[in-house]
Amino acid sequence: MKLVVNGELQDVPAATLAEALQSLDFAEATVATALNGEFVPARARGATPVKDGDRIEIVAPRQGG
Repeated sequence: MKLVVNGELQDVPAATLAEALQSLDFAEATVATALNGEFVPARARGATPVKDGDRIEIVAPRQGG
């Protein structure tokens, strides 16, 4: 399925947001996610379906000053 991940079109085999993160090697990472502009908490990712053309934003925290 074609998904837009952080602004880039990618072919991602997934039915849920959690599966998409797994396919993109973010399964174990501490990240914030949004699907089509709506925040999705970590506990809801497994129950959040994705469909062709959806936009996923993945943001990792950074430390700095």
